[in-house]
Amino acid sequence: MRFYLISDNIDTQLGMRLAGIEGVVVHEEDEVKRELDKAIHTEDIAVILMTEKLVKLCPEMIYDLKLSCSRPLIVEIPDRHGNGRTKDSITRYVQDAIGIKL
Repeated sequence: MRFYLISDNIDTQLGMRLAGIEGVVVHEEDEVKRELDKAIHTEDIAVILMTEKLVKLCPEMIYDLKLSCSRPLIVEIPDRHGNGRTKDSITRYVQDAIGIKL
């Protein structure tokens, strides 16, 4: 079983290749969907790493795949610019989920 990267950034792909993780660089929603579909149907891929920017291009498809597929695991990763979240994003997420201010 192996990891596979779907990235919007050549630097992220290069860094992952140095760690032994193959992948592709895409920029458009249709390219993301095509590469994701190929990766899901490749038997030896256990984990798909996707940059946050690409996850934002097709969130409904990724959400559906996470709910319906037991394999592969889809993991959202930050790119070289860091994650797009504010420093209190987890706290805000919990507050929105349970409706209690922490």
